[in-house]
Amino acid sequence: MKRLFRGVLACVAGAWGAAELRAAKAVNGTRDVGQVYAEFCSGCHGEDLAGGKAGSLIDAKWEHGADDEKIARSILDGYPQAGMPGFRGAIRDAEVLALVAYIREVATRQVDPQPGEEAGLPQGVLQSEEHAFRLEVVADGLDVPWSLTFLPEGQILVTERVGRLRVIEGGTLKKEPVRGLPATILVRDEAGLMSVVAHPGYAENGWIYLSFSDHGPNETAMTKVIRGRLRDGALVEQENVFAIPPSDYQQSSVLFGGRLAFHGEHLFISVGERGMEEFTTGAAQDLSLPNGKIHRVYHDGSVPADNPFAGQPGKFGSIWAYGVRNPQGLAINQAGEVWETEHGPRGGDELNRIERGKNYGWPVVTRGMNYNGTPVSEKKEAEGMENPVIDWTPSIAASQIEFYGGDKFPRWKGQLFVGSLAQQKFLRVVLEDTRVAHYEEVFKRLGRIRDIKTGPDGLIYLAIERIGKPGAIVRMVPAEGG
Repeated sequence: MKRLFRGVLACVAGAWGAAELRAAKAVNGTRDVGQVYAEFCSGCHGEDLAGGKAGSLIDAKWEHGADDEKIARSILDGYPQAGMPGFRGAIRDAEVLALVAYIREVATRQVDPQPGEEAGLPQGVLQSEEHAFRLEVVADGLDVPWSLTFLPEGQILVTERVGRLRVIEGGTLKKEPVRGLPATILVRDEAGLMSVVAHPGYAENGWIYLSFSDHGPNETAMTKVIRGRLRDGALVEQENVFAIPPSDYQQSSVLFGGRLAFHGEHLFISVGERGMEEFTTGAAQDLSLPNGKIHRVYHDGSVPADNPFAGQPGKFGSIWAYGVRNPQGLAINQAGEVWETEHGPRGGDELNRIERGKNYGWPVVTRGMNYNGTPVSEKKEAEGMENPVIDWTPSIAASQIEFYGGDKFPRWKGQLFVGSLAQQKFLRVVLEDTRVAHYEEVFKRLGRIRDIKTGPDGLIYLAIERIGKPGAIVRMVPAEGG
């Protein structure tokens, strides 16, 4: 089973050094992958994973099947006739799942390492499978542009995570940000100003919706949604749309979710689990709490009576679906289906079709692991919990999604686009019900894609964060002859 453990070791080597892995702290009575490897594998395959008595474990080729179940079986049962012992009884089921995740991580990182500094935007024509296009900068000089929305007058509003709402008008980024945003926006780690969405009836009512990390007492925070109107460069007439009592906030500055999507008379809101794995309390499974949920409210924030848990004692009435970790993408297709992407921990990023009242499993089931290499759960699936349509292990840090609704790229009509942060990928997914019929990497390594929107002109607009450099709003324009 030399080739199987090549994948295991390559995964470990690609993630951390052997010393760091052995020093990682185990949780829930399980060991980190480095500890497991050191005990059961290093005597034959070497401490540095490069081989010893047995061969190197780097090339990630599988003689006995490459899916998760076959790799797990190889670890547990081995192939004694080939000199590969089985470790059933010596390695726990949850530890095996962590090993499989490591295998995925290394197999990918060997051929597709995580980007460092991004390349500059390419000049000239780029060719995808279906369309040729160019990338044009609409505005730059932005500090982590998180979200964008279009106004009927031709303006584009952009949120910067540092707490500024900016206006692009006539192709120029206005120097002064919008005044009057809440003074309680917390800017730290992942916290900050997040989504901006114009009401579908903005031309009549002027409502602008914002989500942000609200700073509470004793350095606590929580996802909050407000709406207001733009007047003379300021956000006025502000109202709460989604807010919980500050006494219920958490001392964490990560996993906020924060995406907003309108459909008919409803507004859907994604809220993250709010605690990293060492602080996970199971809030995403607790229907009395808003954390780790997709919420559905009316435009003014009131709760629809037909929500699945509305009016039930002890349950948070705005919950539409639950069991999500950090939902960074939210979009609704032409059929009215709600789709979501979420960050797993280390591995286990997901694309899900979100349905009324359903449970998406976090943290009871996941294909990811803790950041220190220990298992989150011994289960990848369970009865009554929905499996993801796509599972990305290793993580791509899936961000916003968009069903293309324009006419400038006709062969992309209705298809799903997915952005990513860590891997800086822009992906095209062709869906047939919940089956992925086709998958294309349109481009990568141009920056962390925070938002994707179909513009009123039918072009595709991207909010791109660039590491160590100002971010930009970029649009995809069809190229002649594509």
